Formats: sequence, structure tokens, C-alpha cells
Amino acid sequence: MQLGSRIKTRRKQLNLSLRELAEQVDLTASFLSQIERDQSSPSIDSLRKISEALKTPIFYFLSEANGVSPVVRHDQRLKLQKPNSQLVYELLTPNITGQMEAILFEQEPGGGNYAELPTQYTEEFIYVLQGQLEVKLNEEVYHLDPGDTIYFEGPMLRSLAAIGDQILRVIAVITPPIL
Repeated sequence: MQLGSRIKTRRKQLNLSLRELAEQVDLTASFLSQIERDQSSPSIDSLRKISEALKTPIFYFLSEANGVSPVVRHDQRLKLQKPNSQLVYELLTPNITGQMEAILFEQEPGGGNYAELPTQYTEEFIYVLQGQLEVKLNEEVYHLDPGDTIYFEGPMLRSLAAIGDQILRVIAVITPPIL
């Protein structure tokens, strides 16, 4: 199923008209119609807004639904870069249609807080591969080194930051999927 078909199917499942969705995402109904007919492609920022309005993780619209292999090759991972950020997420699971998602991401030290509060209840696990990670959960601050892990409920998260002088590389597992 193509990107446009997925958006249209999900919009109809939520009983939203093109005009209603357009108002929520600050795009025109005609542009959304072109996207749904695969005549135009949205920017990542627009796709993020659409996915939030449709209450669906962004990777759902980017992944292949049919014939999904359980193997994700290192050179074929779906990648997402946040606008105005150097943070790049790589999806380690074949898609996000299951109960969890696993992602790999890298962050330069001193890049600031990149935590995003989930819009739904989540449980999250982070494994530090390289560098140092500072995690703030409510009022507690934790410093993690390579090999360290942390497990927490998403609503507790206040900040994530790469500290030290090495690039931070972590694997995060989140349930349910939020990207």
C-alpha cells in the first residue's frame, strides 16, 4: 500500500473529511487530496503533523506493509531526521504495526535536550552503546555510560541529553510505538 493510500485509509477510519484534516495540519484540502492520490509527497514535517492528527506513528506511513521480512538489514533501515536537528532515528524493527518499536539513534554531545513527551502512555528501555547519556525522570537525574540501561514509564521523562565528549549511540525500545 502506498503512502497516500495509507493516509486516506486511516483518515476514513477516523471519519475525518479532507477539509477537517487540512484544518488540523495547516495544509490545504487539495494538497492532501494530491498526497492521498500519490501525486504529491509531503515533507517530513507535514507527514509528522498528519501522523499526529491521525493518531498514528509516522513510521506506519513510511514502512512497507505487504511481504515484510522479519529481518532488517543494516543498510535498509528506515531513517527519520527531525527538522532543525542533527538527531537521526533508524527503525530496527521491520515496521511499527506491532506492540513495540526499536530504534537506534546518535546525538552529538552538547546537542541539548531531545526528549519528547509521548502523547500516549508508553514504557521505554534505553541501552547505551557509545558515549554518555543524561536522563531526567521527574526530579531524578541519571548518568549512563556504555553498557548501561534504563527502563521507565514515558510520562516520567523530562530530558535526554548527550554529555561527555563522544557521540552518543543508543538503542531504545518503546511500547506502544510512537514514531
